[in-house]
Amino acid sequence: MQNTMPGDILWMPSEEMVRQSNMANYMDWLKEHKGLNFSRYDELWEWSVRDIRAFWASLWEFFRVEASTPYERVLTDGTMPDVQWFPGATLNYAQHVFRNARPGRPAIIHASEVRPLGEWSWETLRESVAALAAHLKSVGVRPGDRVAAYAPNIPEMVASVLACASIGAIWSSCAAEFGTQSVTDRFRQIEPKVLIATDGYMYGGKPFDRMSQLRQIREELPTLKEIILIPYLRENPDANGFKDCVLWQQVMERHAGAELTFEAVPFSHPLWILYSSGTTGKPKGIVHSQGGILLEHLKFCGLHLDLKETDRFFWFTTTGWMMWNVVVSGLLMGSAIVLYDGNPFHPDHEAMWRLAEDAGITVFGTSAAYLTACMKAGLKPKEKFDLTALRSIGSTGSPLPESGFRWVYEHVKKEIWLVSTSGGTDVCSGFLGGCPLLPVHAGELQARALGAAVRVFDAEGKELIDEIGELVLTEPMPSMPVFFWNDKNGERYRGSYFDVYPGIWRHGDFLKITSRGSAIIYGRSDATINRGGVRMGTSEIYDALQNVPEVLDSLVVDVPVRGAEDGESRMYLFAVLKEGAKLTEELKERMKRAIRENCSPRHVPNEILEVPDLPKTLNGKKVEVPVKKILMGVPADQAVNPDSLANPEALKFFTDLKLT
Repeated sequence: MQNTMPGDILWMPSEEMVRQSNMANYMDWLKEHKGLNFSRYDELWEWSVRDIRAFWASLWEFFRVEASTPYERVLTDGTMPDVQWFPGATLNYAQHVFRNARPGRPAIIHASEVRPLGEWSWETLRESVAALAAHLKSVGVRPGDRVAAYAPNIPEMVASVLACASIGAIWSSCAAEFGTQSVTDRFRQIEPKVLIATDGYMYGGKPFDRMSQLRQIREELPTLKEIILIPYLRENPDANGFKDCVLWQQVMERHAGAELTFEAVPFSHPLWILYSSGTTGKPKGIVHSQGGILLEHLKFCGLHLDLKETDRFFWFTTTGWMMWNVVVSGLLMGSAIVLYDGNPFHPDHEAMWRLAEDAGITVFGTSAAYLTACMKAGLKPKEKFDLTALRSIGSTGSPLPESGFRWVYEHVKKEIWLVSTSGGTDVCSGFLGGCPLLPVHAGELQARALGAAVRVFDAEGKELIDEIGELVLTEPMPSMPVFFWNDKNGERYRGSYFDVYPGIWRHGDFLKITSRGSAIIYGRSDATINRGGVRMGTSEIYDALQNVPEVLDSLVVDVPVRGAEDGESRMYLFAVLKEGAKLTEELKERMKRAIRENCSPRHVPNEILEVPDLPKTLNGKKVEVPVKKILMGVPADQAVNPDSLANPEALKFFTDLKLT
């Protein structure tokens, strides 16, 4: 790879791209219709967070939001979280999806380890949504009732969430790989009337039957009136013993020709329930509103991803991650969305790049972990695949290291817009991310998103620039949760975001805003290391180790020394090595040198240990804080909920470890 430094400019938008971008179109619209003239993005952002009522009202007009009844005002008075957006307005999220239908063109392009590459037209999607909506109403599902799904990333799931939205029901989903306890921990809270599920899924060429799990889940959910079963692994799954079970195709045939109608609901009416990771207790049900998600996703997909009706929008995700919900919202822009279910490295590491070529993907979204895995595997997609259609790559889930940026530009495509994004399930969107008007700097997120009043605070609440501190939002956003499910008086909601800075949202990430307006995420602030009074994000250390080829993955924790009165602690680095690699003293020294040279001497761990695997959440995030608690002597079942982990067996190494 060519030698570049963090912050170096890797890409600049062409004049044509800027001119044709939705962002430039929006700025022109503001000038023509509102008399607001902004020559630079930073000026536009400053206005969007200084005059939030005018900003969000302008988006309502610009994207032509259709309301059955108009709003009385944009935002009620008060401080977060005690505010309400667009009171009086009634609308429907699904209605806004289908107003952009493109007859004769694909709405969904899909592939999986079970099904070959195929398409659903806008007509097929509409017919499926109408049939399912009619069926849900026929079994007694009403506005506000919950419909849950336990299924992989397939077109039927898109039809299902839109059917729920169309009738005002509340959607919630778990990925098919979730274990029984993880599913019931989530769905028992919300008491669904209907469960939509597949008989199983395929991953890495291996089938995973889910019929026995479905039977257990059915017994744990007494509120269920019906299970809608989608045959996926086999044409005729054995549904014997299921109470009130109907097949997907039977639903489609029974209600063929149904008319699709849309229930007008208040702006704040729940659309779907997402969940916190559940690493330290039962997952919290995070409720987002129809109007809040509609407006936020029009902004995020339309302006920050620059989606257009000619795009084919893909993000590698499961139905258990918020990015799946964002992909569905790609339909709001008239774009075709691309779904994939399976192992992204099956049958080989090039599977997703092959899909990009075959499906004509224009916007390819994935995780930072996937891009760095491709880098470590030595892939060079541009040499093997026709990526002519590809115009941007999205990355989220964790910070993308500077080396990952360089790999994209050297081995995927030189002229490509790399959109590194950071946000969260909490708002089902990004706080920081892409802007088609700005350059891409190595290792940095381009800008703060419009309407996201992102600031960096120190412990006393003082704003920082070019320094690391807490990511906070000083103004509300419409897609902030309307509430947590079963959260009396909003106590858990307030405790999650507003317990440090009253009236200000603290997200729990460490961030640096540069003087030029770009941003760098340094990992979770509650996993941050304090060495000699200097606070450090763990992602800096992980980034440095990207240059050590033997290291596949790593986890860093700073553990207080028992009995020490001076606050002494020891930093431990746990490394997963490539097959055949050994943790020799020479390798340890190279790892320390990489950290010292790329970070600082303060970042060098006291001890490096090899570990067979790192415990991660079902969404693939490292669980630094629970590991730290275990090493401090907290019993594993108190430090973390094992059912929230994709690989709870990985905890054994840490519970057995005796620190010196």
